[in-house]
Amino acid sequence: MTDILILTHIDYCPPGHLGRVLDAQNLPFTVLRSDLGELEGYDLDRPLAVAVMGGPMSVNDDLPWIGAEIAALQHFIRRDIPLIGHCLGGQMIARALGAAVHRMPYTETGWQPLIRRDRGNPSPWLSHVPNEFPVFQWHSDTFDLPRDAEWLLSSPWCPNQGFAWGDKVLALQGHPEMSEELVQGWLRDWSHLLDETQASQQSPRAMLTDLSSRVAALNRVAEGFYERWLQLAFGEPEHREPVAHVG
Repeated sequence: MTDILILTHIDYCPPGHLGRVLDAQNLPFTVLRSDLGELEGYDLDRPLAVAVMGGPMSVNDDLPWIGAEIAALQHFIRRDIPLIGHCLGGQMIARALGAAVHRMPYTETGWQPLIRRDRGNPSPWLSHVPNEFPVFQWHSDTFDLPRDAEWLLSSPWCPNQGFAWGDKVLALQGHPEMSEELVQGWLRDWSHLLDETQASQQSPRAMLTDLSSRVAALNRVAEGFYERWLQLAFGEPEHREPVAHVG
């Protein structure tokens, strides 16, 4: 086990750029597949920072592991440790905080502009981004804002793209963790699910246009989120104690 826990739900939604950030800082992490029951028996009091990745399923699906993961997230929230969610992960956090998750009348995919909604009271989670910036999207569900949440982000197709709860929880509807390989792989394997006649969906060609530069910009956005998440758990980089290794 390590002090950093990443929950995943399917093989093609891995930690992505988050894993690269942690590897670059020599911060070991544990990845558990919630959908395979790997949370069972895990010491929920061990991690000091938790990230939750995406997946094709819905929080509303009748799957036994979903309830177990939500209960684990509620435990982490009670422990007041830094918690960040990506797409399904953000929806899981919203549900853990008592908010509804529901189907949208369309699917939002591709590079969509996010608009900051914290301008009256700037959030430290967004200190590294401009008032509008693109993030990769692929989702049909969305979350409501939990009680006492701070609304952070919206897009033209999805009003609730991100919220903070307290000072250590960040839930995102998009996929800041994407790499070039992940975008290419999703489009190779799942483009048959897209319908570019929907205005909310980009065509595969549009998603792949200028992919290297778009992903590089997305990586910088993600790194800002991840650095704050790590600061909350372990302090500033120069003052961090070594994170526990697997053992």
